[in-house]
Amino acid sequence: MVAARVRVGVWFKEEKMSLRKVVRMFTAGGLIAMAFGAFDGHTSSQKQWEIHDVNRPQPPVIDPGSFSTQDQPGRPPSDAVVLFNGGDLSSWRNAAGEQAKWKVERGHMEVVKGTGTVATRRGFGDCQLHVEWAAPSPAHGEGQERGNSGVFLMGLYEVQVLDSHRNKTYPDGQAAAVYGQYPPLVNASRPPGQWQSYDIIFHRPRFDRDGKLVRPARMTALHNGVLVLDSVELTGPTAHRQRPPYQAHAGKLPLTLQDHGDPVRYRNIWIRELPEG
Repeated sequence: MVAARVRVGVWFKEEKMSLRKVVRMFTAGGLIAMAFGAFDGHTSSQKQWEIHDVNRPQPPVIDPGSFSTQDQPGRPPSDAVVLFNGGDLSSWRNAAGEQAKWKVERGHMEVVKGTGTVATRRGFGDCQLHVEWAAPSPAHGEGQERGNSGVFLMGLYEVQVLDSHRNKTYPDGQAAAVYGQYPPLVNASRPPGQWQSYDIIFHRPRFDRDGKLVRPARMTALHNGVLVLDSVELTGPTAHRQRPPYQAHAGKLPLTLQDHGDPVRYRNIWIRELPEG
């Protein structure tokens, strides 16, 4: 609490605002509790709950779904937004805003070379994302030319998709890397042709009203159930041989999947929007 008061006091000084004006502003918006850290991290409640308080709101009850097998995709959690269920590409568009032109067959979508990256019609910010993918089999090419694609959070922050099974390349460009920034902690890749999974927890960057970065994006990821990115702090958007700086953008942007020319397959894609607190 003392630390919170110091932070608020510094903010008052920096903003050069009268105490009366600040109190009026906070009270009008119900923000005074937040300023002193009284919000609950999960429920955004303005009440400071006692330990083990039985009157504290219960978490929503959901069906957690089921795990996938090589033969059958699992069932998404009941509160997830299903982006691809194996039937059609109605949730996806191409760069021109038209219906995505990737192939759909036998419950999966497949990159069609030259048709371009596909993007969700909806935008997302903080989220839990589940994606299953399979590299082409038999394998062709070496390094970055083998089973290359990518999952781009907000269309800007890429988790690399690559056939990294017995395929050497630069570490920050192998499967499950934050492309050009962070190699995965381990290489958990399965052989080409087998289904693999990414489970990604993503917190978008925050910008102030002037477009200045307040908090970088952070990402945690599991590849085939193994932790490979542990709350890494992104330096900015991902790019080939570049480290672009952050530029202010909307709080929600489409998820994109890359056409890198290889017939990578995707299935069972769902996303859970996380509280923006």
